[in-house]
Amino acid sequence: MSQQPTDEAPDPSAWSADARWALAMADAAVVLLDPEGEPLHENSAARRIARRLAGGSEDPVEAARPSIHPAGEAARQLLALVPDGGWDTACDEGRWRGRVTVGDPEVVLEIKLYCDLGAEPPKRMAVFGDVTAGAKREDALRRAKKKLAGTHEQLLQAEKMASIGQLAAGVAHEINNPIGYVHSNLGTLQEYTSALFGLIDAYAEAMEDEDPVRHRESLAATRQQLDIDFIAGDLPPLLKESREGIERVTRIVRDLKDFSHVERDAPMRPADLQQGLESTLNIVWNDLKYKARIEKHFTPMPLVECHRSEINQVLMNLLINAGQAIDDQGTIVIATGSGDGEAWISITDSGSGMPKEVIERIFDPFYTTKPVGHGTGLGLAICYGIIAKHNGRIEVSSTLGVGSTFRVVLPVTQPRAQAPGEA
Repeated sequence: MSQQPTDEAPDPSAWSADARWALAMADAAVVLLDPEGEPLHENSAARRIARRLAGGSEDPVEAARPSIHPAGEAARQLLALVPDGGWDTACDEGRWRGRVTVGDPEVVLEIKLYCDLGAEPPKRMAVFGDVTAGAKREDALRRAKKKLAGTHEQLLQAEKMASIGQLAAGVAHEINNPIGYVHSNLGTLQEYTSALFGLIDAYAEAMEDEDPVRHRESLAATRQQLDIDFIAGDLPPLLKESREGIERVTRIVRDLKDFSHVERDAPMRPADLQQGLESTLNIVWNDLKYKARIEKHFTPMPLVECHRSEINQVLMNLLINAGQAIDDQGTIVIATGSGDGEAWISITDSGSGMPKEVIERIFDPFYTTKPVGHGTGLGLAICYGIIAKHNGRIEVSSTLGVGSTFRVVLPVTQPRAQAPGEA
């Protein structure tokens, strides 16, 4: 503190008429205090708010002629609502601000404390504003936003499940193929096992003879009859093929699980976008492999802070759209890169391209150029929302008769909320 407080206190009678009028007419309750924190004066709003908190009604005379009064019960009642430490902070930092909820029915008061003990004379003032209506609106807005966020998450999940539903036949085919040859290989393996056990039994029987050497010719005949040399050559690749089939199914199931995962309220975490691309391609591959050749131009990328399953949903939608844009046979080029704190993924198709008027509306909800029953028109709108939530952008370029490019750009690190007092 620059100097010790004095006993001198503000005297409203010494103020200008304008200052007294402004204080008297204020909607907020104002209490002036001496340097020691004892209340000296209160305005009419202080009495009005105090009566409301006590369940009383407004004084019609005072309402007609608001004024400044010596501090009374109203000032003491209001000052009792100041939380512990409020005045300490105000006198250290010059001001303090907070909210309290009191009464039944509830009244929300915003409290502002001002303190300057180094002034001449020292000054203390408390202002109490009734913000009940605003607080109720804020609470209603918070509830509405929470409900909207929940609805948005449900929409995201519904669109995600719709995408998986569209791919279900292809995914089933991708699973059935390896399962089919694994099943076939197991049948063959069972036959090979029987043959090998047959040979083992023949050797065991020969070993029980006092002169096992005389069984050499019969054992050789048994070995030839069971085609053991062929089995020895065929068994390793059969097992290798079966293992690859099981690994293929495992990857598809894992990728489907990752894709369908809901990350509501979870913090964004660093993720490998190229791995996400590979997983997504694994899911949509059956829908693309018959009509498009995939070219990958991947460059090393940093991990990107994001909700991985949501970004995978965007990539799936863009890959499906790229495949649908190609009428017969074509190419889909997938490229990745990074720079200036951003990472990007581009998906280019050799399809029919889009006119300018379609590009201008392509992210509008329910807008679609597909036939009825072949899309909701929500896919790209949801993609746009996901990328916007990640503080990124989707860039689109297209040439009629040549094809289209969708470029997803994301910040490598999400911006942090600025802490109070930071520049």
